Amino acid sequence: MNKDVDLLVVGSGAAGMCAAIVAKLSGLNVLLIEKTSKIGGTTALSGGGTWIPLNHQGIALGVQDTLEQAELYLDTVIGMDAPKALRSNFLKFGPEMLKFMEQHTEVKFSGRKYSPDYLPEKCGAGTGGRALDPLEFDGRLLGQNFENLKSPLPEFLVFDGMMVNKMDIDLLLRAKTSADGFFHAAKMVTRFALDRLRGYSRGTRLVLGNALAGRLYKSMLDLNIEILTDTAIQSLEKNADGRVDAAYCQQQGKALSITAKKGIVLATGGFPNNIEMRQKYLPAPTGLWSAGNPHNTGDGINAGLGIGAKMGSNVNNGFYSPISQRKRKDGTTANFPHLMLDRYKPGIIMLNAEGKRFVNEANSYHECGAAQYQSNANPGWIMCDATAMKKYGLGLVRPNPSDTELKGFMQENYLICANNIVELAQQIQVNATVLEKTIHNYNQDAVAGADREFGKGSNIYNTYLGDPTHAGNPCLAPVDQAPYYAIQIFPGDIGTSAGLVTDEFARVLDENQQIITGLYAAGNDMNSIMGGHYPGPGITLGPGLTFGYIAAKHAAGKL
Repeated sequence: MNKDVDLLVVGSGAAGMCAAIVAKLSGLNVLLIEKTSKIGGTTALSGGGTWIPLNHQGIALGVQDTLEQAELYLDTVIGMDAPKALRSNFLKFGPEMLKFMEQHTEVKFSGRKYSPDYLPEKCGAGTGGRALDPLEFDGRLLGQNFENLKSPLPEFLVFDGMMVNKMDIDLLLRAKTSADGFFHAAKMVTRFALDRLRGYSRGTRLVLGNALAGRLYKSMLDLNIEILTDTAIQSLEKNADGRVDAAYCQQQGKALSITAKKGIVLATGGFPNNIEMRQKYLPAPTGLWSAGNPHNTGDGINAGLGIGAKMGSNVNNGFYSPISQRKRKDGTTANFPHLMLDRYKPGIIMLNAEGKRFVNEANSYHECGAAQYQSNANPGWIMCDATAMKKYGLGLVRPNPSDTELKGFMQENYLICANNIVELAQQIQVNATVLEKTIHNYNQDAVAGADREFGKGSNIYNTYLGDPTHAGNPCLAPVDQAPYYAIQIFPGDIGTSAGLVTDEFARVLDENQQIITGLYAAGNDMNSIMGGHYPGPGITLGPGLTFGYIAAKHAAGKL
């Protein structure tokens, strides 16, 4: 079977769908192929945060920011670890992309007036306006196609199908103590119950990355962009002039040849679940410790490498996060990323294999995950006492768990519980004397309100995700109330940063740094413009959308 189009887009995450939409609106005949039966990629599983400095939403909120400040911040953080031309085009076209998408599609965001960058001590760091969140989306607008949208990770759903964001969680925790919490909970649960009664497989109120994926998918459908699911790329082909103009694919076991006159955009999400590529490009030892889409196995990258594209390498080749693992009832493994719900909070610390703290637990997930590799914490542990467990939960254990819930997690060997520190040390196989000293020193600092060893709670990013109701340092409290709990954590990731080397227009380069005409990469198939650093919330989605936009505009001759 053969197909002829202007532009072929491979992958249905944010970068791929953005490229397809922009290309269609630029007058091209577009085909998007997706390896699985569901649309959305890792975007649909993500938190949806999108980092685009100088966006119009931030300006409307009155946030004071300048191009010079944004450039200074990225230059300070990244330095020579990635080409400046790429981040310059990101800063130039990111705001343009966002305005274009909001004006012409269903994609809509809200700005965060206060949301500190992840490295607030660096010159040029911002306190707000740079990060955005996708607006809540009504999945019913997709009609029968709602079931084709990839569902979030089960671990992020309530009542086996209801999505919640940070605001929802805060209100739900107050459902028994405040009127606003009660009415918000009642409204959400009623909507969810009606969805299930109407035959939906899950709740249709979409938030976070699923809302972004849903909005992009709705925009694709509105534009009648052709989508082929269950279609995986196998290889690429150059014509006699050296231009990439064809892709060979497999669609449900059948060969499919696609000719693309204007180009091919690779956006298959990197290689987070290809163990051979992880072993080649990530620090050793590694495992399948990723919260990314399980089907992202480097297909786009390998297709590019097959025709001589250059593979990039960064300071960190993953976007790291501590990951805990739990077996699901269906036998699959849940890779839970410890992003924002536990590490930052008072009375929660991380330990290496020696029973010592090794990092400021309230730093970004990327910093904490990278520190595991550097500090004999592969695997390591995250631990707390009874007070913290009740108030904040730990990993997949939600706040104020019942005895039955705790017992279930312990029986599955996900959660360790002990009556004292010595017993906990024995269970997690660390030296008891070392662990007791670690806890003693931390508790002294917690009482004083200043973490002398690692500075937990010492900057505005730390405190932003701490507990604002906690007296004193919002990230520190003693670990001194039995029982004590621990969960094993691995240095995993939410995606990979190493990808195909491109120029500032998303054109893939070969080993000689020459442009491979007709071939583009975006999202995590593109070597990260951040060079393995993680400056702020949404530095995968922001550049992914932006370079999807750039690739489409360039292929259409609009740049």
